Parts: sequence; structure tokens; C-alpha cells
Amino acid sequence: MILLDYIVNLAIFSLLVSTPLVIFSFIKFRPIKLIRLWSSLYAGVVSVILVLLSFQQQGYSYDIRYAPIILIFAYLGPAAGLITGLISLLTRLLTSGHWYPAIIGWGFLMIGFSVIYFYTKRLTAIKRSFILFAAYIVIYGITVFTFNILVDNPIFHIQYILFVMLGVIIGALLIESYMKLHRLNTRLTDIYRMVEASESKYRLIAENTSDLIMVMDEKQAVSYFSPSHEIVLGFQCCELESLELCKFIHPDDVKGFRSTIKLMFDNKESQSMEFRLKHKEGHWIEFESRCVPVKRENELIGNIVIISRDISERKQAEEILLRSEKLSIVGELAAGVAHEIRNPLTTLKGFMQLYKKENSSIDELLLNELGRIETITSQLLTLGKPQAMQLIRTNILEIIEGTLELLAPEALMSNIQFKLDYEEPSYFITCERNQLKQVFLNLLKNAMEAMKDGGEIQINLRRGSEDECIISVQDQGCGIPEELLPRLGEPFYTLKEKGTGLGLMISHKIIKQHQGSITFTSKENAGTKVEIKLPTAS
Repeated sequence: MILLDYIVNLAIFSLLVSTPLVIFSFIKFRPIKLIRLWSSLYAGVVSVILVLLSFQQQGYSYDIRYAPIILIFAYLGPAAGLITGLISLLTRLLTSGHWYPAIIGWGFLMIGFSVIYFYTKRLTAIKRSFILFAAYIVIYGITVFTFNILVDNPIFHIQYILFVMLGVIIGALLIESYMKLHRLNTRLTDIYRMVEASESKYRLIAENTSDLIMVMDEKQAVSYFSPSHEIVLGFQCCELESLELCKFIHPDDVKGFRSTIKLMFDNKESQSMEFRLKHKEGHWIEFESRCVPVKRENELIGNIVIISRDISERKQAEEILLRSEKLSIVGELAAGVAHEIRNPLTTLKGFMQLYKKENSSIDELLLNELGRIETITSQLLTLGKPQAMQLIRTNILEIIEGTLELLAPEALMSNIQFKLDYEEPSYFITCERNQLKQVFLNLLKNAMEAMKDGGEIQINLRRGSEDECIISVQDQGCGIPEELLPRLGEPFYTLKEKGTGLGLMISHKIIKQHQGSITFTSKENAGTKVEIKLPTAS
């Protein structure tokens, strides 16, 4: 029966210790104020229950109430231990006799436990538990022999000590398991929050960057498109997922793209490449891409992250820079060549005029060609030599009308009519009159030369939306292929049989000096339209 009573005490003690620990494991509580006080009171309640379940042996009450007291001293310190011990003592005194040995033993235990705690502060709680239990055995033995309590039955005392020890061990294991679980849970929660925060940051970057981010697997199937694809390419992400990537890569770039991806899977190294992607509206956009392989645990490439940046503006800037360098070199070369040619040319032209025979077609042809050479050298000097600009406030309509009067006889001979439309009688700009007149002469002569069968040239003058004056010249000539339009204005690039390519280049330079812009739109057999925008005078 005694063994059964001990087992019942031990089972109830285990249940009472584990219940709050299990509850705290599953429910998130805020930190409890005065946790030591509440824990000591709960341990006191546990000891009360254990005292109530005690059994009597020759007038003495036996239970494992000192197991929770030892644990409270070990984990929460002397203050909490004394509260639990006091509750336990009062319950013991109310339920059984032999007060004197109970009080003396309790007093020595409380003093001994407090002193031991003070000297074992740096040890872990589990080690303190066993030291306190060892002290309990010593004080219990002294009490037994001092008060001659069942000295003739040592087996009984050994059983009692063993069950108290089991109570301490079970309680310590339960508490340590809970604390370890709590630490692990806290750590996992912190890791989860860090991962969540990190994921949120990466999602924030991926969803708000202007760069295109794609994730490709080893089968070259794309599993992720960043939302920036919608802004840059005009496609919804769901539309892209249903398409094969190579279908909207430029056909000339597909082979290089595939070979680069294959090289990455083979060499497991990052690569850079440039390719063109098709916009939803049909035009092509140039991208510079950095491809980074992502390895699996087995060191094989599992995915490739492709980060692409629109470099269209950079390419345009490079072309403008290259064109500027060309213009600078051509200008310097032109000035030198023109200077060297002009001196002998003047001599040749002078002697040809002196020795010209009447009605000689050969002499006339030679003089015409020399005149053409002189015109070209003048254009070369204009290109290479910086011109002093005298900007004055001018009505641009007057410059256009003067240019049309100058070209009227030649236009009449070619069966070409000029049609000038304007909304207002005055369009004042700040300009150098002669330079702008040269621009209009170049443009109108090009239009006339493109209209071999005659026709009408429309010149329109209007105000723009942002304090600008817009001049457009529309002819009915043969037109220019669309793919050749970007090259207009390059030095020595011309579509005319006897052209030099310097006229448009000089026109570009003059318009740029006036803080304006010039654009060309044309289709074959549908004519060409030139539009010039210049800032109006304040």
C-alpha cells in the first residue's frame, strides 16, 4: 500500500507540474508580472495537494511535498522557495501531529537551501536541484536520528527518499523540456520573422524596381516574372507565363541567348549578355542582362536569375556621342581640306574664265564643276569653322517668305508650287537670320530635288504647347525608306546621286545651336515630312 501511495503522489505531482507547462507551450501569453510570486503560490498549492494525499506511518505524515520546494529554490530562488515552503509547512501542521520535528526539520532545510542557493548562483538550475536534494538527504537523516523517527525501519526511509528524488528528477526534466522547447520556439519565431522581413524586403525590391527580374529553370522555362515587365514591355505577367521566352526575344538574338544559358549550366558561372525584347506594341527594346546561377545542395544549377536593364537611352547616348565625335573630326578635317583646296581652286577658276572660248560646252562644263567644288568647300568651312552668332529677335515667318521668294524661279521651272499656311502673322524667335535661312534653303532644295515630276510643297507654321514654334515641310517626292531615317544628318551620308551629305548635317548643327530639334518622317512613294521646333522669344 505504501508503494501505491507513493506512485499516486508521483503521478499527481507530474500532472500538476506538466499541466501549466503544456498550456504555456500552446498559448501565447504576454510576460506575467510577478512571475516568481505566482509560481511560488502555484507550487504551494501543489504541495498542499501532496500533503492532503499523504499517508500516515506511526503517527508521522509522509509525502513528496519537498520535491516542488526543492525545484522552486533551484529555479526561482530563496524568496519564492520560502513562500512555497511556508504554505507546505502550514498544511502539514494542520493535517498531522508531531509538529516539533516537522518545524525543526523545515527550518534547517530553509536555511540550508538559502545558503546553498547563494553559493551556487552561477550553476545551472538542474545542477542546483541535485545539490539541494543532496542537502535534503543530509538534513532529513539528521532529523530522523535526532528525533529517533522509525530508526529500526531504514527501508521505509530509503523508499521515501527515492520517491522524493524521482519527484525532483521528473519535475526538473519537465521544466527543462519546457524551457528548451520555449527557447527553440522563440528562436524559430525570430528566424521566421527575419525570413519574413527579408522576403518582404526582396519582394519590395522586385516589385518596385525598373529592372526586369526573371527566374529560369534548367529546361529554360521561366517560373517568375517581376511586375516591372508590365511597365517596361506592356505585357501582363500572366501573358508572359503562357509564352515561351524566346518568342519575344529578337530572332537575331535567340541563338546567342540559348548558347549563353547553356554555357552557364555547364560552367556554373555568371554571365552578361545583351538582347532585344519585343514590346507589346511591336517595337524592340535593348536590354543588358546579368545572369546569376543558383546552385542546389548537390552543387548542380537549379535556377538562373536573369536581371535585365533597359539600355535604349544609353545606346542612343552612345550614338549621339559617336556622331558628335564624327562631327568634330569631320569638322577639323573639312576645315583643313577646304583651306588647301580653295587656293588652287581660285587660280583654276580665274584662268578658266580668262581662257574661256565662246560657245564652248566643255569650258562651260568645267566652270560649272569648279563652281560646284567651290560650293562644297564653302560648306566644309561652315562645318569646321565656329560661326559667330548674332542672335536677334526675328519673325520667322519673314525668313520663310524670303526663302520661298529666292527659290520661286527654280520651283516654277520644275513645276513645283509652294503652299504656306500659318495661324498668326507673327512668330518671334531669337535666332541668327542667315543660319536659319540656310537651313530652310537646304530643306526646300532637298524637297524640290525629290519631286522630279513636280507637285506641291506644304510649309506649315504653328505654335506648340510649350512656348515653341513648329515649322513643318511636307513634300510629295519619292520618300525615304524608314530604316534609313536614323542616319539622316550623318556626315557624307546622302541618298542623292550628286549629294555630299553635308547640307543636313549643317542644318542639324544650326538647329541644335538654336536650342531646337529637327525630326524626319517618311515612307517610300509617299513623300517626306520635316518638322522643326524652336523656342519662341520671351
